[in-house]
Amino acid sequence: MKRNYHRHHPHQIPDGFPIFLTWNLKGAMPKNRISQIQRERIRLEREPLRKNESHRDRAIRHSKILFAHADQYLDTCHCGPHYLRDDAATEIVENAIVKGANDRFILWAWCIMANHVHVLLTPKAELSEVTRRLKGATSYEINRLHDNLGRVVWQDESYDHWGRDEDELLRIIHYIENNPVKADLCAQASDWRRSSARLRDSWPIGTPFVGQALA
Repeated sequence: MKRNYHRHHPHQIPDGFPIFLTWNLKGAMPKNRISQIQRERIRLEREPLRKNESHRDRAIRHSKILFAHADQYLDTCHCGPHYLRDDAATEIVENAIVKGANDRFILWAWCIMANHVHVLLTPKAELSEVTRRLKGATSYEINRLHDNLGRVVWQDESYDHWGRDEDELLRIIHYIENNPVKADLCAQASDWRRSSARLRDSWPIGTPFVGQALA
């Protein structure tokens, strides 16, 4: 069974599969960058199918290309909001992610960057409800922390991609936890303060998070 929901573009979410979620701060992606990505989307749509490539496979390939463009920009952007450089704000987000584990979703990995968040989870409820609760609770708490109630914290739309097998799940975990290394922010993934990578000595990769103290 696949669940469909619509925001700015349609999403098709298969039940029981891990979902790679990414969302960013409102304003972190400026209009000119969004326009560039949209132009690249149009260019890709004009491409013919590759040999033995299905329409579904091409859509997945294009989605990965566009995501890589966006994520590269977010990793290197020095303008726009960076509320998540504040350790108290990142703690709010991380606690919300961990709190939802085993209740609303199975949690596989996460990483909180200065202006965006990566999470790999398997929803136990509608994905739209999972993201609404994560964004809603953290938005309120971050605004209260900064004494700026009413500010829009998160971009409305989220990126999602479902992992089709165990190999892809492991690749996504590696991508998430190595994001700070790729962005030249630390030497090794376990050095990053707000990432599941720092817990891997006691939490084997590819197994669900079952709850433990966060250092």
